[in-house]
Parts: sequence; structure tokens; C-alpha cells
Amino acid sequence: TFDIEAFKHTVELVFTAQEILVGYSEYPTEKIAKNARAYRELGLGYANLGALLMAQGLPYDSEEGRAQAAAITALMTGHAYATSAKIARKVGPFAGYHKDQKGMIKVLKQHRAAVDNINPGLVSEQLLSSAATAWDEAVELAELYGVRNSQASVLAPTGTIGLMMDCDTTGIEPDLGLVKVKKLVGGGTMSIVNRTVPRALKALGYDSNQIKDIVEYIDVEKTITGAPHLKQEHMPVFACSMGDNSIHYLGHVKMMAAVQPFLSGAISKTVNMPEEASVEDIEQLHIDAWKMGLKAVAIYRDNCKVAQPLSMAKKEGKEKETPVEVA
Repeated sequence: TFDIEAFKHTVELVFTAQEILVGYSEYPTEKIAKNARAYRELGLGYANLGALLMAQGLPYDSEEGRAQAAAITALMTGHAYATSAKIARKVGPFAGYHKDQKGMIKVLKQHRAAVDNINPGLVSEQLLSSAATAWDEAVELAELYGVRNSQASVLAPTGTIGLMMDCDTTGIEPDLGLVKVKKLVGGGTMSIVNRTVPRALKALGYDSNQIKDIVEYIDVEKTITGAPHLKQEHMPVFACSMGDNSIHYLGHVKMMAAVQPFLSGAISKTVNMPEEASVEDIEQLHIDAWKMGLKAVAIYRDNCKVAQPLSMAKKEGKEKETPVEVA
């Protein structure tokens, strides 16, 4: 289940804290400081989305997975803007608001209209209804009082902080691999094992003994491919960015496109491409990303760098290098 009320409470709390920090923060230049205080752009975001979808038994690269992600993102930004309008009611809108009041309200209405594009048959009625209600409130209050912040949300990579938060996945990313190896700054390595797999297996109907066998198989083989008891139709639920059960690179782009209509800013995310990807493939990906309405896209072709901080664990002890953005 998804705790909607707890999520909204957290959004309101963290967004308010970020708003308070605008006036107390230091900025690199006076021009940046002046702009930041005049427009008060905030960047609320989330981490562990990939693990959430896996725990619910939803493939990352699926219509259901994208609908769930879109609804959660819509609720987050909608409630953030509603909170921003409530703050504006007390202390006034951001300084630059009246220069383009109509434009700001138009943007909020465009966000609200995008909620209608989420397939109601693929996401819980309560979650989708809460997202729509949040945007209704945001638009209604903004038309009365304006908003305190010109921007509310963005999706950062959350590499380091995600690790400290015990997240299995960072930002909007799927898991890189079910077993990963992280190189430490001071030397040495540490293994990072996905702990969402047992929850996902339980959600999919496997019993405790079957789950135990599958988890032990992953521990030894460093992959879920070929695991005992695992049904073939459930393989996409455990697909990762890299490895022998990987998500097609367009699956990454489609996920970004699903949530972009509900974000003020862009999405910091790596689109992993296979080593054999051609120049034309990469060109087409950027065209597709543009057509889908993305504000930013970053790609990484497998094995195009010598070393990375995070890599996939291999049974024979070899590591497959792949990139990870670290916040």
C-alpha cells in the first residue's frame, strides 16, 4: 500500500523547510542570490521509486509502473504547490510573481490537466484522486493568493544520500543490478544487495521456502536469471539497468516522460545503453526524448569508461563497470 496522508505530510514538512532555507542560504554570486530570493525556486524530489515498484510487483518498464510513478509525482508536486500557495497567503507570493502572474497560473493549470492523462485503470483510485485534489487545491489557492515559489520540484540523482537513507534505488532509477559493488574513497569495496526482492516475491505470491531458495540463488549467482521456482512472466519485475535481465533503454525514457508533466524542473537520470548502441541509436534516443517532452536527458553507453564508483557483481569475481550519478 501507499500511505498517502503520511506522504502529503512529509511533502508539506520538507517543502516548508526548504522555503525557510532560501532566506538563510549562501549563494556563489550576488546575482544568483538576488534571483534565488526573488523567485524562490525549490527542488523537492524523491528516491527509491524503483524499489517501490518492485515491492508492489510492478515492472519498471510497464504501463502500470509508469502510471504509478506519474500519480505519485503528481501528488508530490501538486501538494507542494498547494503548500506554497498557503505560505503565500500569509507572507505573499515570490517577488517576481506579478511580472507574469497569468503565465504562472497557466503552468499550474497545465500540470493539473496532465493528471487526466494518467490511466485510472492502472493506478489506485485513492492515489489518483488525491493527486487530482492536490492540483485542484493548488490552482484554486494560487488564483487567490499566488504562490511563494516559482518552482517546486525536480528529481536529483540522490546517489550518496540515497545510500545513507537505505534506499535500494536512487531517484527515479531502477536498480542497477540486484547485487552491486561500490568502490570506497578510502580504498576497498562494499557489496550492496537489493533487499526489496523478498517483498516483491511475497507480493507476487511465492511462499517463504520459495523466497528463501530464490534469494540464496541470487546471493551465489549474482543474478535472478535461472532462479528456482521463478515464473518467466515475473522476470520483468526484477529487470535492472544492466545485466542479463536488463530494461531496454527506451524504458528509461518512457518512465521519465511519464513523470515530467508533474515536475517544475528536469530529471537527473542515466539512460543506460548497450555497448553495441550506434551513433544513430543515440541520436534517435535524443529525438525521442525531445518528442516525449523531456527537459533533459543523459545517456551512458556500457563500457565507455575505464572505472566507475559503482559496478555489478559477477559470480566469477569480475565486475562490470557502469555509471552512477552521485549527488
